[in-house]
Amino acid sequence: MAQQPIRVGLIGAGGNVRNRHIPGFHGVDDCEILAVANRTVQSGRVVADQFNIPRVYPNWRELLDDDEINAVCIGTWPYMHRTMTLAALEAGKHVLTEARMANDAAEAREMLNASLAHPDLVCQLTPTSTSYDIDNVIKGLIDDGHLGELLSVDFTSLQNNFADLDSPVHWRQDRALSGHNTLNIGASYESMMRWLGRGTRVMAMSKIHVPYRPDATGHLTSVSIPDHIDILYELANGAQVHMQMSATSGLNRGNQIWMFGTNGTIHVDSQRRVWAGKRGDSELSEVPNPPETRARYRVEEQFTNAIRGTETVDMVAFETGVHYMEWTEAVHRSATTGQAVHLPL
Repeated sequence: MAQQPIRVGLIGAGGNVRNRHIPGFHGVDDCEILAVANRTVQSGRVVADQFNIPRVYPNWRELLDDDEINAVCIGTWPYMHRTMTLAALEAGKHVLTEARMANDAAEAREMLNASLAHPDLVCQLTPTSTSYDIDNVIKGLIDDGHLGELLSVDFTSLQNNFADLDSPVHWRQDRALSGHNTLNIGASYESMMRWLGRGTRVMAMSKIHVPYRPDATGHLTSVSIPDHIDILYELANGAQVHMQMSATSGLNRGNQIWMFGTNGTIHVDSQRRVWAGKRGDSELSEVPNPPETRARYRVEEQFTNAIRGTETVDMVAFETGVHYMEWTEAVHRSATTGQAVHLPL
């Protein structure tokens, strides 16, 4: 039986689209990238020439009017994800959108509701998480009861940088473009949800260590996204999770995760090796993680399989995106007000 042909349009072809999505789609049988609409026609033509894409549109709405395109990949900054997703669904296109899902939880819920109103169309988010290579090991340990009852988690994600006082403002530091998304907290929470479930209550403190940066014209502009944040949240069983994220932590010891239970401990070190130990052990032991048993990034393959009806989206469904957007917004609200925020919002 012949496969359903998939004709993709790219809306915003930034670094992740060029490095990940385009090669991913090129690896799928009977899948063609038919068109691109970038911020300018000139930049769109550069991408089209590089990847042999036949059509360049001056704006994304014209791309959505192309009846030969049946799926779109949205690679813009978060502030446009909701608008473009809703328009694409109304135009009858399947949607793969770049993470982060949206500016805030309300926009994310609009996107989910629109996807539910078009059950014949596939909607998927690019994973923000980078932990797929260790997922099976960690979930296996937890599912086998290694920890006993989970008591606490310490999750540290530190960029090995001193405070950068001179670089221009990045879109990730501009709330108008990035919404309530802060550093890589959404990506980290996405992993934690897969391992431990969702949070129920959040408290946070944040800091902007570099409050002003030059914009594209060289004029100083205020930074609205924190570059350091501490989060304490609670899981359904009462276990507490402490997360620290920072872009101003030069010469740190690297990212690490500790999970402590009544009967065991799981540790992920800065080299992404998994260690574990049980009550009575004198030290942790490294847990084997052979390449053939690791989960892998295969978003474009899963997206196109779902369009053809041979697979279900779990990397990452819009429902999951709403959960991490609600948690991200809860972190923002708590850091702003000094109050605990309960989930779901």
